[in-house]
Amino acid sequence: MLETVIKFVAALIVLIGVILIYDARIITNKIFGFGDQNEATGGLKILGGILSIIGLLIIFFLEK
Repeated sequence: MLETVIKFVAALIVLIGVILIYDARIITNKIFGFGDQNEATGGLKILGGILSIIGLLIIFFLEK
């Protein structure tokens, strides 16, 4: 039961990471009205990639 919950949370982490990667430009346009949006977009994409990798590693190491 606990393993299933952890896998579900890890899948949500992967989902959030993928959303950050693909919608980084839209998110930065909503958060920042103007300014240096390119660096913020790059940062969100890097954060999304890291979150996706962490979630996938959790799922990978919980498999039996």
